[in-house]
Amino acid sequence: MTRDRSASGTIPSMESTHEVLKDNTIIIVFGASGDLAKKKTFPALFTLLRQDFLPRDVKIVGYARTKMDKEEFHKRITSYIKNPNDDPEIAAKIEKFKSISTYVPGDYDDGAAFDNLNQYLEEIESSYQSKERHRLFYLALPPSVFIPVCKNVKEHCYIKKNGINRIIIEKPFGKDLESARELLGTVKKYWSEDETFRIDHYLGKEMVKNLLVLRFANIALSAAWDKNSVSNVQITFKEPFGTEGRGGYFDEFGIIRDVLQNHLLQVLSVLAMERPVSFSAEDIRDEKVKVLRAIPPIEPKDTLLGQYVSANGKPGYLDDDTVPRNSVCPTYAATTLWIHNPRWEGVPFILKAGKALNEAKVEVRIQFKEVTQGIFSDISRNELVIRIQPSEAVYLKINAKTPGLQTRAMPTEMDLTYKRRFLHAKIPEAYEALILDALNGDHSNFVRHDELDVAWKIFTPILHWIDGLNGQRPRPVPYPYGSRGPKELEAFVEKYGFKRANAGYVWPIASLASL
Repeated sequence: MTRDRSASGTIPSMESTHEVLKDNTIIIVFGASGDLAKKKTFPALFTLLRQDFLPRDVKIVGYARTKMDKEEFHKRITSYIKNPNDDPEIAAKIEKFKSISTYVPGDYDDGAAFDNLNQYLEEIESSYQSKERHRLFYLALPPSVFIPVCKNVKEHCYIKKNGINRIIIEKPFGKDLESARELLGTVKKYWSEDETFRIDHYLGKEMVKNLLVLRFANIALSAAWDKNSVSNVQITFKEPFGTEGRGGYFDEFGIIRDVLQNHLLQVLSVLAMERPVSFSAEDIRDEKVKVLRAIPPIEPKDTLLGQYVSANGKPGYLDDDTVPRNSVCPTYAATTLWIHNPRWEGVPFILKAGKALNEAKVEVRIQFKEVTQGIFSDISRNELVIRIQPSEAVYLKINAKTPGLQTRAMPTEMDLTYKRRFLHAKIPEAYEALILDALNGDHSNFVRHDELDVAWKIFTPILHWIDGLNGQRPRPVPYPYGSRGPKELEAFVEKYGFKRANAGYVWPIASLASL
């Protein structure tokens, strides 16, 4: 890997010991008729094609149970591709995208159907000038069919020589420690860890990837990144809508499995890990696993559960016809994790996630300890806020003198808002970054098997408590649709040392609307 740095201090890209798939590559998308493929996978592939990041002469093959002709397939895979103002350049790329994309129908548990798929792939590969050929299999599928697809692909569609096979698997990876280990173990019978790329798309988000740079390329921040300076850390996920007809699926998993155990825990691991010795994937993932191993299982006393009820003209969770009657599935959860290592001992990490709240937001809020009392009293604490989405930003809340003849401190901010600082930069979608990583053989932003195992160890006891496996299921507290969450939340976070800023401070996010 090239180690040269430019005059601007460019950081070298992540190391990869794997071959980059540049030529003779087919990307096979399983679940090609589903929402995930339509809304995320195919638009990401199109953007990579438009920006010339896909391998030369790449072919894309969709596979699903649904019977459809080429025209219907092309309409489906381009339905979420945006072309503002009917840009002819984008229109031409869309036509090219259609020309390299084809579809094969078939079942997921039928070996003969995969033989048919393999024959089709070999027909495409017969036109290659060299014997070299590569296949990237993307499972945009529910976990119920992961195992048969992994098995059938390996037994019927695997290139045994003169080529590279890679497989991308979507979350959720199980429902608890036991089911995750069963899934992991079965997949590993067919696919090596080196060939497997487990997606948690939060690891592909620009601001999560930025955490490595913020932490380890800024001595001013890294010096205060420990228990001596930090009072508490909150990682927050908010959605302004409810289940909206997907209650049956959601009720099976709940908010903790859906968001906290994967997305927010991944953010925590990058926030809290020690400095890796290099940018290689395994060095980074080693440090993430170390910090997760220092976290004990979550306890009920450190958890607040909520379920939204009708308000503001919106229906409650139990009003959704797809939700089981009298369900006690939480749609909101706040839970506190403790990291027992020298850097973080005693610092609470509060993970919060909920549906049907007052806004859409994902952010990290690191609140520092209070200044020494004396000449200053009742002053706002410093906070470092990392806005992951929307309106990506990093801002440090500080105290400064108000302009004028009086000496009085007021809270303000040192603000790096991306839309203002990087006027012409395009922030890539997470799936674009992760598919490109898989093509490049870079595992840095994918979940390793032991990382997944220890993550489930942290959450399984609290999930079994919520599921009633150890007795009666806890009943979540109600909160109104469109609110900030349960009214008990304020006391919950204050219990762990969070101190709300003095009244009157508002980060000027409203001004972003004009940008």
